[in-house]
Amino acid sequence: MHHTTVADMLRVITREPGRPRITWYGDGGERVELSGAVLENWVNKTANLLVEEFDAGPGTRVLIDLPPHWRTVVWALSTWRVGACVVLGGGSSAAELPDVVVTDRPSGVVAPTLGSVIAVSLPALSRRFDGDLPTGSVDAASAVMTYSDSLGWAPPVDPRAPALEAPHAPHLTHGELGVEMDSPSGQPARRVLIRPGADRVTGTEACVRETLRELAADGSVVALDPAVARAHAELPQRWERLLAEERVTAVV
Repeated sequence: MHHTTVADMLRVITREPGRPRITWYGDGGERVELSGAVLENWVNKTANLLVEEFDAGPGTRVLIDLPPHWRTVVWALSTWRVGACVVLGGGSSAAELPDVVVTDRPSGVVAPTLGSVIAVSLPALSRRFDGDLPTGSVDAASAVMTYSDSLGWAPPVDPRAPALEAPHAPHLTHGELGVEMDSPSGQPARRVLIRPGADRVTGTEACVRETLRELAADGSVVALDPAVARAHAELPQRWERLLAEERVTAVV
């Protein structure tokens, strides 16, 4: 398979639209399963919001201040779908303010410009953000749902434009991101269990990049909240049962 963009990846995972692609185990017993079709709908809705509300496109820097989570994956994929850059951990320089901040803790954010903060509520059944919102910020729980399941106009992806800025890792362009998601032909699709570490930034980076690689290879992922991963690791029988029930073929 040869893929160069997130759009290519989405075409792969929607060839079998009902097949589970992301299964998330959250703290408190939450289990969320997204099929290829449902994941594409979330990405399209979110990408539409980024374009229509924030004019996102190549060169736009979107700081994703979220923990490892299925919603974090959606925001990263949506940012890449419109050719913008995912920034983790504040980016390479404190002097470089992002254009948009996506966060689950908006009260502590100093907005780069009015209205450029998107507050994300993590629980699956949230219909609004449960907390104080900065003036002019966008409540993702309600705003995303107002957009179409189909992608409207989106700027073309520039392979030379920045795609990922993260601490302690080389920055990637969209062309380099395409190389990273490209998988050798003939390789069997995997169902991979992802155990992100406790560090918020590095755990998010690992979760997002591994999910992108596996989906581009026509695979699927089972992702665990760090607290859930620790709880399962302490009980070997529970761990083995999870691997068997989810038909996991690899662990990262």
